Amino acid sequence: MKTLTVSVVTPDGPVLEEDYEMVSCKAETGELGILPGHIPLVAPLTISAVRLKRNNGEDRLAINGGFMEVRPDKVTILAQSAEKPSNINIARAEEAKSRAERRLQSKQDNVDFQRAELALKRALNRLDVGR
Repeated sequence: MKTLTVSVVTPDGPVLEEDYEMVSCKAETGELGILPGHIPLVAPLTISAVRLKRNNGEDRLAINGGFMEVRPDKVTILAQSAEKPSNINIARAEEAKSRAERRLQSKQDNVDFQRAELALKRALNRLDVGR
């Protein structure tokens, strides 16, 4: 079966570079499924899981936004952060989720609600991928 090289890079350095049969992720305009030979594309990504499929198995990454560049034989994801499930600290993600929920429920004027919502989305994404 044909494959494409998937490269995931963050400001801290490369996270992954391997061959896969399919890449699925969530762009700002909706869900994308990329197969080898796909037309060139650049898309902004949301806080979501990237699903990487090969040999009837699936790998997942938690990404926090960024961009995807697609070429017929390669997908490059430039993400603000990206974590493999083995690198996700579930207890820390649970704490971040609770903290964000408390901030969103508080009625204080000094709370940045947009920032708290993003923190909650990141924590939920990490928990989803980590479990």
